[in-house]
Amino acid sequence: MDARTEPGSDPATDTGSGTDIDAGTAINPALDRQEPTELQLAAAADTFALLASPARLHLVSLMSTGRFDVGSLAAKVGLSLPTISQHLSKLRLAGIVSAHREGRHSFYTVEDPHVLSLVEQIFEHIAPDGTLAPDPPMPVTARPAVRPAASSPDTSLPAPSDKDSRA
Repeated sequence: MDARTEPGSDPATDTGSGTDIDAGTAINPALDRQEPTELQLAAAADTFALLASPARLHLVSLMSTGRFDVGSLAAKVGLSLPTISQHLSKLRLAGIVSAHREGRHSFYTVEDPHVLSLVEQIFEHIAPDGTLAPDPPMPVTARPAVRPAASSPDTSLPAPSDKDSRA
């Protein structure tokens, strides 16, 4: 047992307020939702792993703005046609990218609104220099009201006594 914990207390569930919380209780009721299943966790991890490649993330970011053929994507990303084709194949198999044939050309795009939102949010969260972007300011209506201090005399100092005024 850690010397900093008291017997019977559980540091994992301690809120710091001196009371323990139930491990199953959501701290923020607004986020109270069902826990993801093992299959959902695995699929989400696979999706994030696929997007962990800077080249694939660049491709998805581009295709979230419109439709592109392989040659245009290769020119914008700076990779060879075979490499772009391999990335597109993986993204298509995962359902992140869709392809539409027009004659001899295939055009690729991202149509899933969830993927579009995810890509938009990540680049809003990361500044152009690669650091985390500051959070946007909270709307004025959502900020807690700050009450001005009452204009009362300062009672922290003792009031002058009659003896002090004679000196």
